Amino acid sequence: MMNGKTIVSKRTYAGLFMVTLATLMYEIILTRIFSVTLWYHFAFMAISIAMLGMTTGAIIVYLFPLFFTVENSKKHLAISALLFSISIILSFMTHISVPFEFSLSVINILSLSLTCIAITVSFIFSGICVCLALTKFPGQISKLYAADLAGAAIGCLLLIYVLGLTDGPTTIFVIALMASIGALLFATDSGSYKISLSISILIALLAIFIVVNTVMVNDQRQLIRLKYVKGSIEETPIYEKWNSFSRIKITGVPDELVKPFGWGLSSVYPNTRTANQLFLNIDANAATILTKYNNDINSVEYLKYDVTNIAHYLKNDANILVVGTGGGRDILSALAFNQKSVTGVEINGDIIKAVNQKFGDFTGHLDRNPKVTFINDEARSYITRQDKKFDIIQVSLIDTWAATGAGAFVLTENSLYTVEAWKVFLEHLTPDGVLSFSRWYRQSNPVEMLRLTSLASAALTNFGINDPRNHIIIIKSKGIESGTNDSIGIGTLILSKAPFSKKDISIIEDVAARMKFGVVLSPVFSLNQNFAAVASADKSFINQFPENISATTDDNPFFFQVMKVKDLFSMKFWNPENVLKRMKTNRPIFVICTLFIAVLILSALCIIVPLFLTSKKENLKGTHALFFYFGSIGFGFMHIEISQMQRLIIFLGHPAYSLSVVLFSLLLSSGIGSYFTWKLGNPDMVKKAKTLILFLLCALVIFGGLTPFAIRNFSSSTTPVRIFIAILMLCPIGVFMGMAFPIGMKLSSTESPKLMPWLWGINGATSVCASVLAVIISLTLGITISFWLGFVFYLVSFISFMITSKRVIQKSL
Repeated sequence: MMNGKTIVSKRTYAGLFMVTLATLMYEIILTRIFSVTLWYHFAFMAISIAMLGMTTGAIIVYLFPLFFTVENSKKHLAISALLFSISIILSFMTHISVPFEFSLSVINILSLSLTCIAITVSFIFSGICVCLALTKFPGQISKLYAADLAGAAIGCLLLIYVLGLTDGPTTIFVIALMASIGALLFATDSGSYKISLSISILIALLAIFIVVNTVMVNDQRQLIRLKYVKGSIEETPIYEKWNSFSRIKITGVPDELVKPFGWGLSSVYPNTRTANQLFLNIDANAATILTKYNNDINSVEYLKYDVTNIAHYLKNDANILVVGTGGGRDILSALAFNQKSVTGVEINGDIIKAVNQKFGDFTGHLDRNPKVTFINDEARSYITRQDKKFDIIQVSLIDTWAATGAGAFVLTENSLYTVEAWKVFLEHLTPDGVLSFSRWYRQSNPVEMLRLTSLASAALTNFGINDPRNHIIIIKSKGIESGTNDSIGIGTLILSKAPFSKKDISIIEDVAARMKFGVVLSPVFSLNQNFAAVASADKSFINQFPENISATTDDNPFFFQVMKVKDLFSMKFWNPENVLKRMKTNRPIFVICTLFIAVLILSALCIIVPLFLTSKKENLKGTHALFFYFGSIGFGFMHIEISQMQRLIIFLGHPAYSLSVVLFSLLLSSGIGSYFTWKLGNPDMVKKAKTLILFLLCALVIFGGLTPFAIRNFSSSTTPVRIFIAILMLCPIGVFMGMAFPIGMKLSSTESPKLMPWLWGINGATSVCASVLAVIISLTLGITISFWLGFVFYLVSFISFMITSKRVIQKSL
């Protein structure tokens, strides 16, 4: 008969490693798939579904102790891992077979519910498996939890590698294969021949499918594709490529002549002129254009008629920096204006390869043009490390709406829209250089351009300029009708390092008149007094404006979230005539607030329901402190993890680093910390554990304070140095945070061993809530506040530990 001191075999450790590896990979790939099939803000929902499902699995183990006995644990480990593997495939197939649009119709609510239920079931099986491993062998909890976290950490790296070889749907089957291998390890450990044989057959079938479909993916003939995207059947692309932070898709007919596409194209451009163009789509939402080019500048003359390129009229023979090259449109613009040189910085290497290699013959191999330099890097990070100054820095409609593996509110483009980022841009302009930012301009409420103006004014003021309005010009295109008395066009804000001269203003006004663009703001004119007030840094006006148009900072970089969260609590806001419109225009806020309410209710049920269903209420006596301990470390861990991830992704500069550096380092170091606690035991466990938790609190204070300092002082360092600094900021706190859970489990195995699955569930339930709450706190109060709230939760855990440990000591006397 097994007990807490049973020696766990290596296959159990390896099986747990594989299951948690598959679990994290599935959680992250779902954020990628949701970003494509739904919207980027729904991607965050995948994280909550995963954690809630695992919590439910733990509660099931707690509620059925006679079924999940110690004696049959290894068999149930194998079965639950096998069911996890199978349900991964079934839940994915369910999701891609069900269309969903963002509306309150019954059909759409049912569609989303079906997806959520199917995916939750798969994570329930994972939760059962992990909970059994962590609670049925309490004597080995430190090593088992270390294997758990190590598996999750390696899963971060493996997902990046797999997506480099194949596509998203095939990756689902790779993840199912990983879970099946874990199931096989458990099955052989339990001595069940029939289960082992069944799993072996499944592994063989999955491996064959993965190899065959990967070959077909490389030929763009994959067997399984995403069917419904944003509620509609997706057009079959001529090229598709996935990575850990995007899916690019190219569509169109290469030989078809069409009217040149331009978001801000002037109405005076002749309709008779045509071009060959293809559409490159990122996560089925953000688009860019590939244009056929044969080194004939006249063929791209239409680019001179686009409002996004109006800054080129101010500078001749200039050195240009393009942020976000996309399909090469802004590169072609610089060539059309015969500028001296153009450096294009593109964060997505797959886009560069598609433009210059896969479709290089179509685009004219822009990378071979002596005037052109392509850089695969995050623009802000790249510019920070450069000594070169530019005459024009151009940023046109950079908004991928793509969720990274770190979650939907860690978006790379947000790091370009902060006061600190614009300070970097200003520092890398020539004395009379200009920064050009283009955004959407809605005639009835140009809130994006107002916020951009606020950002420009704050950046200039921060740069030491006292009269910011003299450095700002805004021009808008005519726009496309989008409703009664409303239109949507493009606005371009030009920010000059030096005050605009009369000649500069005259040139812009002349071009605007010829192109039938509208001047919104200049040093001598304001079409709208709102822009004049914002450009003049009128804080009273900015604070009283209905939407949040304050300048974004690195501590609160959510530029595109203009809705004030406090408005959700206003009765006027919920007016039936306007609420649906507001839900559509403020989807992210509605989604995350609705999600928070949902997970709060479901998590509460996961905690409370077992209390009513348990038959032995005396088991719960004196466990309140344990409840608060596991709950607070769940809240604390997620707040620290998410806030550090949000801070460091800006510092590291590339979204892939959110997985390969930040999440990997934090999980692996936490696993190491867990392993270090395996020797903790009576009689000195309480004393040593108290010291370790105090060290955790000290580490949070030290590295919480050092992180902003490190970011400021090492942002211009090389990538290896920045990665080293990030790891240095993460690993010490990760090691000590990893100790907290096994310490609690060791304590509960002494105090209330039968409650261990429930306590594990409490930790999971609070982690679910914290994963959403941390983002809400960051959105409203800032990332720093979110981090220190995590510290407060760990402080609560220390107090709870002291209360529980006193009870343990008294019982031992």
